[in-house]
Amino acid sequence: MARIEETYRTAQEPVFSFEFFPPRSERGEQNLEKALRELQPMAPDYVSVTYGAGGSTRERTLGVVLQIKQELGLEAMAHLTCVNATTDELRGVLDKMRDGGIENVLALRGDPPHGQERWTKTDGGLEFSHELVSLLRDDYDFSVGGAAFPETHIHATSAEDDLRYLKAKVDAGATFLITQMFFDNRFYFDFVERARAIGIDVPIVPGVMPILSLDGIKRMTELSAAHLPPALEAELEARRGDEEAVAELGVSYATLQCAELLAGGAPGIHFVTLNRSPATRAILSALRLTRPWEARAA
Repeated sequence: MARIEETYRTAQEPVFSFEFFPPRSERGEQNLEKALRELQPMAPDYVSVTYGAGGSTRERTLGVVLQIKQELGLEAMAHLTCVNATTDELRGVLDKMRDGGIENVLALRGDPPHGQERWTKTDGGLEFSHELVSLLRDDYDFSVGGAAFPETHIHATSAEDDLRYLKAKVDAGATFLITQMFFDNRFYFDFVERARAIGIDVPIVPGVMPILSLDGIKRMTELSAAHLPPALEAELEARRGDEEAVAELGVSYATLQCAELLAGGAPGIHFVTLNRSPATRAILSALRLTRPWEARAA
């Protein structure tokens, strides 16, 4: 068993991790099983499992995390949000995680439920992610991570306020941070510099999602307000209608992006797999072959 905060603290080389989501159908279950089977030999340092909008996959998240940890022998982290849950309900989920041997939790406020534009806390629940971090730290013994937003959270009133909320999470006990996806590394490096300047000293891990579908990435960037560099967007548009060509470019771009991040001092890469294995396998294999992090040491 491994606490993720210790993994980052003692790592001699970059930490690589994979993110999956709980399936909603039989076909989805087959896709996840295939991805897990094919990615297991890549020996990630840990994997994480997301929490559906509005807490809609609460039990499935827990089930997948336990399966990964107990059957595959991989260290697994469960995402947990405050959405549509009272504090007692959150404790019930955490009790099950603890009893199942889960040691790592990514504590998130979560997005408003579908159809609701503004965030409103549940009666008897928590309003901010730092409150969830405090609950985890005060009443349990989990290794706790938090989310970070290089391009600023879409509901933040300003970049400065966003950083203050982030520091509150760290002060409450978050020991590592994983960023939302981004496609221009300048956002990450600038964000890390600003975070360090206000005293955030925990690992800030870039979350990277290879682009596999043009329409898919358009939807995701609209929801997250992540920016596509104009040159990348133009190349993707030039391949519209040829999803194989889009995916090939997406893998190539993500490989270069990860190489630059690691050469620039990122503590690792958290791959958003979308429950698919080929892109992540190709990118991670290329990184391990070329070892771009050694360029920084030189």
